[in-house]
Amino acid sequence: MSIGNSPDDDRPSLEDDRPSIGRVLQQARIDAGLTVDEVSSSTRVRIPIVHGIEQDDFSRCGGDVYARGHIRTLARAVGIDPDPLVEQYDDDHGGRPSPTPAAPLFEAERIRPEPRRPNWTAAMVAAIVAVIGFVGFTLFDGDEGKQNNRVAEGPAPDKKPSPAKPTPAKPVDPKPEPSDSAIAAVPKDKVTVKLSAMDDKSWISAKSHNGKLLFDGLLLKGESKTFQDDERVDLILGNAGAIELFVNGKRVDDQFESGQVERLSYTKGDPEVG
Repeated sequence: MSIGNSPDDDRPSLEDDRPSIGRVLQQARIDAGLTVDEVSSSTRVRIPIVHGIEQDDFSRCGGDVYARGHIRTLARAVGIDPDPLVEQYDDDHGGRPSPTPAAPLFEAERIRPEPRRPNWTAAMVAAIVAVIGFVGFTLFDGDEGKQNNRVAEGPAPDKKPSPAKPTPAKPVDPKPEPSDSAIAAVPKDKVTVKLSAMDDKSWISAKSHNGKLLFDGLLLKGESKTFQDDERVDLILGNAGAIELFVNGKRVDDQFESGQVERLSYTKGDPEVG
């Protein structure tokens, strides 16, 4: 009898060489130039849960359904596709949860009410009212026909129709001359900033001069946001290359690259980056 390794020891280990879900989310957040606080503020996912997911600890999520939802939300906030991460989570946790079966029909819906017996008294009253109404209408219609015949037999009045008065034409309001641009009508005593996501989505944050948060979240492709303040607007663009920027009615022609994080400030007058 020889002592050696079992056949199972010679099999190659089937370890998943993919990086963990938490490491992928953490690296994507760092590449986007975002902090955990900024991601938590934009997604409404609490900071301890964000830290836990980045450490591959899903115990704070409250179950598989909530964990899958948090993974999708965080992946979109840092600009990556959430589907591969959700599939990886399902592989690591026993597959996708089965849908909850529909509840049985409420038994009371199956009980049909007993048919009501006809109300003969109400039917008789309705028939009597209908007969009285028909007789009254017949008598009234006959008297009215006689009066109409008497009027028709009399001489027709000899009245000439008065000529119709011409309706005076309303003065046409002069059309306003079109301005050079609708954006040129922005108020000069305020700072006006318009952001439009042209080629891709971008996470943006906008604050007023006193630090008040005006917006914090994702601007999807094709969407636009406009912000105003009396003195200054501070911006953070997570994907500056996808943003078309107008400040105080003028387009900013700075060439931002895709995926580039930019921190900008604008005041009244000609757009100048602070």
